[in-house]
Amino acid sequence: MTARTAPLADTGLWQAVMAAASGRCQCRGTCGKTHKADGGRCPREHRPGAELLAAPAEPAQLLWPAHQAAALPKQALTAWCAPCHDASRSRARRAAEADTPPAEPDALF
Repeated sequence: MTARTAPLADTGLWQAVMAAASGRCQCRGTCGKTHKADGGRCPREHRPGAELLAAPAEPAQLLWPAHQAAALPKQALTAWCAPCHDASRSRARRAAEADTPPAEPDALF
């Protein structure tokens, strides 16, 4: 893997997550793709123009506010490419909405 350019506010956590991921997206299908042709793991690697981000490994936690996600330990984070991150987040949002019962309308009388 080539040299990594860390985000501006990196405190070493991003570097640790990328090292653990060997600079490759760690999605294994939560985005909706099987990644079958690549052994079950997304083939995208960190490089200029296709940077990876460190975000919660659990799709439901991708919906957390940034300040809560930022407090997670290194072991709870994984490397995501933007397409897998966005698709996994969308799927988690739809699943959360499906689990939420519809709101009862306010009665007028």
